[in-house]
Amino acid sequence: MLFNRRVCLTAVALSAAALVGGTAWAQSAWPNKPVKIVVPFAPGGTTDILARAMAPELSKAFGQTFIVENKAGAGGNVGADLVAKSPADGYTLLMGTVGTHGINKALYDKLPYDPVKDFAPITLVAGVPNVMVINAERAKVLGINNVQDFIRVAKASPGKLNMASSGNGTSIHLAGELFKSMSGTFMVHFPYRGSSPALLDMVAGNMDVMFDNLPSSLPHIRSGKLKALGVTSTERSAALPDVPTIEEAGNLKGYDATSWFGFVAPAGTPADVVSRIQQETAKALASPAVKEKLLAQGAIPGGNTPAEFARMIDGELKKWALVVKASGAKVD
Repeated sequence: MLFNRRVCLTAVALSAAALVGGTAWAQSAWPNKPVKIVVPFAPGGTTDILARAMAPELSKAFGQTFIVENKAGAGGNVGADLVAKSPADGYTLLMGTVGTHGINKALYDKLPYDPVKDFAPITLVAGVPNVMVINAERAKVLGINNVQDFIRVAKASPGKLNMASSGNGTSIHLAGELFKSMSGTFMVHFPYRGSSPALLDMVAGNMDVMFDNLPSSLPHIRSGKLKALGVTSTERSAALPDVPTIEEAGNLKGYDATSWFGFVAPAGTPADVVSRIQQETAKALASPAVKEKLLAQGAIPGGNTPAEFARMIDGELKKWALVVKASGAKVD
């Protein structure tokens, strides 16, 4: 009996050692090749800016290159669908947005992916307000100095003003649709394949107004090319402390349309890989250099756990379903 007991204890010990060794091996095996971060919008927008800010941090942390790849189209749906159907091996990530994982399910009759079932949430990277901007020269010509002026001009000539967005179903589009609904105005919507090309036309004076993510518009606001009329959050942004909220400036009680961005992976991605990416992302976001960089751009760093991010996405899906219904926004 003593012999058998010793044999059993030895076997258990060896099995435990093998398990620990196997786990360590599995963790060290990933990543052994470059990791792709898919940005579902064109280069130059806030989604792209945040992905490119995080890629070198993750590259340093894991000793492998994290590559940003832009796959724009259909309000972020093209890139999101690509990742949803990618192997769940940790080598393809998506910089998900409030559009791909909050708005689009309510806005589109049919999505090629399920924002919950097809993805493994990793962590929130950042939250940002949008900002209502108008071409500075057009503002002078039209006599628009604030949100109330804009509403007056828009009501006087329905359809005369053009509204740019980063694509159908994006937070930029829906922020504008919510504004139209609450202010009783009408602007013709022009969707682009990302924020950057839309901003080019805004700066050139080909478009009148845009409810852009703050980080991508901020350089143009500071250069004087664009005039900021209001931020879409319920509180002013530290990056633009003198710019009022649309709620206060336009007397639009309850107006709130903020954006967020976070890492997700294909459903079934190993839990230990998801956990490691979350931990290193959170560590980078907490570092003074990255934190200060994001705050200066008007972004608020995230870093929550996968479980917390999953609950957040669930809440956002419910919230935006109500907003889409109330605003009457449609994909055109």
